[in-house]
Amino acid sequence: MPTLPKVLLGYSSPTVLKVLLGFSTPTIGKIPLVRAAAVGFLPAAFFGLFTHSASSEPARVPEKVNAVYSISFNGFDIGSFKFEANVEGHSYTLNGDAELSALLGAFKWRGISRASGRVSGSGPKPADYSLAFNGTGRSGSIKVGFDGKGVTSASIVPPIPVASDEIPLQRKHLSGALDPLTAVMALTFGSAANPCDRKLAIFDGKQRFDLQLSKRAERETRGFPGDPRSGGLSVVCGVDYRPLGGFQMTAQTEQLAKSTGIEISMLPVAGANLAVPQEVRIPTSVGSVILTAEKITVTDGYKRRVALLEGR
Repeated sequence: MPTLPKVLLGYSSPTVLKVLLGFSTPTIGKIPLVRAAAVGFLPAAFFGLFTHSASSEPARVPEKVNAVYSISFNGFDIGSFKFEANVEGHSYTLNGDAELSALLGAFKWRGISRASGRVSGSGPKPADYSLAFNGTGRSGSIKVGFDGKGVTSASIVPPIPVASDEIPLQRKHLSGALDPLTAVMALTFGSAANPCDRKLAIFDGKQRFDLQLSKRAERETRGFPGDPRSGGLSVVCGVDYRPLGGFQMTAQTEQLAKSTGIEISMLPVAGANLAVPQEVRIPTSVGSVILTAEKITVTDGYKRRVALLEGR
């Protein structure tokens, strides 16, 4: 078992976009933009693309995915999230780039994350994860190493003192955990009958938590104007956030842990044997954070571009 670095216990609890993007996001004034709820969940949906269809065609992991999402808070545009995934043989690399701007540019933040590893019959096995962030008043980085069984190392720069009321990490929390971006790969090994029926065990460099997904509803949607194949009956997955260690039980964290309003809508693309995450919604005490798909390009394992979706 790895020795738990003290730095693991010196990082502020995640905030609402971190949940979605796998990034440590700050707050804007007193508005909590993110309080752990679904870290890495947006990119996670992409690797569940081929588990949604009822088609008899063999499911295959997308070989390449490029996506752009807009981020809004209470109806105001505050940023964007770009995601890229590449799978070559049994190896994968994942990249995320999030940018936030608010208060007429007085607040700015950017986070770039990367994960890599291998895919086996039992699921994804991460090798490393990193995050570099820079914003108004603070910058830093996170690095996490894995050995196929769990976390072997972690560092956060600059380190932050441990809060007296922080729920500590335990050694058992690191076994079998995935980083926020690699957690997406686990969705390919779930049930094809119900893409929402699964649980993700995630360690983001500081906090260990579970995301329990469950089917909430089916809704008619008009789809993407740029692709006539999209639209139809979308599946809405509810997300329960369950913090386990390395966090403070603040009012915001408790609110999200009790929330029943976190959800992601998966949009089918007729004839392409896939569904894509069109919208992710996270409620907070002062409004909702919403990520909406603007453009998604998917290339499957047969080298076919199976989707080119334009949201606007």
